[in-house]
Amino acid sequence: MRRRQSKLKSIFLVTGSILISPVVASGVVKGVSELGSVAALFSEITIGTDAGEKDDRRQPMVSHGFGWNDEYKKEPVLKGDKNLVPYPEITDVRSGNVIMQTFGEYSGNEYFDLEKCGQVRNCTDESTNVLLAQSRLEPEFSVKLNSTPQVLIMHTHTTESFEPFEREYYDASFSYRTSDESMNVVAIGEEMKVQIESCGISVIHDTTIHDYPSYNGSYERSAETVKKILSENPDIKVVLDIHRDAIASDNDLIAPVTRINGKNAAQIMIVSGCDDGTMNMPDYLQNFRLAAMFQQQIEGDYPGLTRPVLFDYRNYNQDLTTGSLLIEVGSHGNSIDQVRYTGELIGKSIGKALQKLT
Repeated sequence: MRRRQSKLKSIFLVTGSILISPVVASGVVKGVSELGSVAALFSEITIGTDAGEKDDRRQPMVSHGFGWNDEYKKEPVLKGDKNLVPYPEITDVRSGNVIMQTFGEYSGNEYFDLEKCGQVRNCTDESTNVLLAQSRLEPEFSVKLNSTPQVLIMHTHTTESFEPFEREYYDASFSYRTSDESMNVVAIGEEMKVQIESCGISVIHDTTIHDYPSYNGSYERSAETVKKILSENPDIKVVLDIHRDAIASDNDLIAPVTRINGKNAAQIMIVSGCDDGTMNMPDYLQNFRLAAMFQQQIEGDYPGLTRPVLFDYRNYNQDLTTGSLLIEVGSHGNSIDQVRYTGELIGKSIGKALQKLT
């Protein structure tokens, strides 16, 4: 039976830290990027259906993101050992529900279908016709097999973590931050690396923590990491910044999930930035070509695994290569097993897509 459609009204606050990823609970309407505006926007956004339940209706987008605008100067500095953020203690406290939702296709002026499969949400003034034309073109770089590193996987918000296991409730004291690499976004990156390398493409997976003890300045720090690695490995063509989203509805956490081969997998959202003339990203359409390529490959291999590509006025260090993308894997309501499984799946698809560029 379908779950009722809910309205997103607020971002869930935990232990004094705002649960934000660079692309949080995608509810920011075109032209709005300030945190203070998000709560009002959530009152107009609806969400989809149960995981695994087929839904032929087109639905509004839910997760849409922020985190790029000075990275929220008001967020407090996290406290604790500079090099250690233990995974939070698991309790049976029930502060609210974890609701698994499958986000389907969407309609509206901002959305368009890619040629093979998958969708894009265009939150810019760039014309849909231009983006469609670009989506049919391959990136202007080639990939070498069984050679020097071609792909860099890294994490600007390295300590972003997940539920310990699939459950129907959450504990409000749970911080969703840890330096434990088996429980944070690093675990996703490692699954991706294994699968991409199985396709003969060498990968560097950098696990530097950029968001602790201070969340502020994470992108500046991760930019320095990426620049250093690129200078030492000039053959790298693709840089993937792996994050998790954070979606809440009233007193519930929302976990974007779909069924793949009988297992729950966290849905993903690829973010491709557009330059509004102030971001020094003249080659942003090159990144978009790669986003469209990955989107169609992943959605073709695993229908329902992707949410629409978010094409918006964002930088996220995507000026550093013409193959730079941010990927949101699940949300803080997803379990670590769900997101690890997704890492395996998208790693396989990304490897297959990159093999076409050899």
